[in-house]
Amino acid sequence: MVTEVARRGTSGGVATSAEVLTAACQCFPGQLTVALSYSDDPLGVLLQTDQVHLARAIELAERGRGHTSPNPVVGAVVVKDGQVLGEGWHERLGGLHAEREALAACGNADTRNATIYVSLEPCCHEGRTPPCTDAILEAGIARVVVASDDPTGKASGRGLGILRDEGVEVTVADGEFAARARRINQPFRKHARTGRPWVMFKAAMSMDGKVATRSGDSKWISGEDSRTLVHRWRGHCDAVVVGIGTALADDPMLTARYEGAPRQPRRVVFDAEGRLPLSSALVKTSRDFPLTVVVSRAAPRTATDALEAAGAEIIVATGGNEPARVKSALDQLGGADITSILLEGGPRLAGAFLDAGEIDEMRLFMAPLVVGSAAARDPLEGTGAEQIAQAMRALSLECTQVAGDVLLIARLQEW
Repeated sequence: MVTEVARRGTSGGVATSAEVLTAACQCFPGQLTVALSYSDDPLGVLLQTDQVHLARAIELAERGRGHTSPNPVVGAVVVKDGQVLGEGWHERLGGLHAEREALAACGNADTRNATIYVSLEPCCHEGRTPPCTDAILEAGIARVVVASDDPTGKASGRGLGILRDEGVEVTVADGEFAARARRINQPFRKHARTGRPWVMFKAAMSMDGKVATRSGDSKWISGEDSRTLVHRWRGHCDAVVVGIGTALADDPMLTARYEGAPRQPRRVVFDAEGRLPLSSALVKTSRDFPLTVVVSRAAPRTATDALEAAGAEIIVATGGNEPARVKSALDQLGGADITSILLEGGPRLAGAFLDAGEIDEMRLFMAPLVVGSAAARDPLEGTGAEQIAQAMRALSLECTQVAGDVLLIARLQEW
């Protein structure tokens, strides 16, 4: 509803801020309460419209999910005299950034003295596209409202400083809007700060917390709707990671199989000794869908040479234990512009990721099943915490129903 009102207004013309505000309040009751602070708004009317347009910019940014990596997802809205002149988002890597898309969408409208709302601070450097600060200044924009910062070394407030120096009023959001804008770009933010990819761990478990029976059987714990959702997550991530145990037991493809998938993720197998069979589905499709095998120094040269000859990329992870080798591998994957990973197990590998402090979010499906065996597999089989006080505590929890399953989303780290 907000989208349609923003585009055409309630009367079929250009939407006014009041129309967009009304639509947003109907769609998101009780959610538009975070204030922005700036000096020239004594009546507070602009505070409400700022929130609506900034919320719209964040909403638009989400449309780029899965298409822009290693760039962030960004949305922008141009408003003048209460009317939305144009909006846009960063649609694909190498394409126009959100600010330029929004300004282009204004057509012949006069953008002088307009306000642009952006979910991420505008870039000021020359990359695959020219700086967005140049486009903002050329359009005569008088005010820029930004939802979140860009933590990369070539940004970090530089673009906002350039705009201020040129006389543009700059407002930076805080509170819930800033948090929301940061959340949609967690992969970009972690990669910018650490050089390593953001990691989402997913598992499907029974009500007693088991991901497989004592014989190793796990098909299928979760329902079809849950498994379809996982395919969408694959399409949104740069890479899907499993351990050699899962690869040998399931012979998976690890592709995103749904209509409209934006791309196929890189498949990554942690395989210390290079045991992945050349006859596996992963290796046989490695020339069609990228495959990386992470080995240790103990892997035989004959095995790694054969995997490379079949089309796989080999990464040698170093370190004295599994968590150290996880960090080594993530450093190398991050160096190849992998910014997000869907970690699908198995339990030992997931435990090593947790012990390394490299699980940023957990998505756990709970099915209405009870396995009831002490020998059945747990989702995480690492060293873990000795004391409850040392256990990792979630920053936030969300719970939703997916057909017959329950999905729990726990955010463990924020960047």
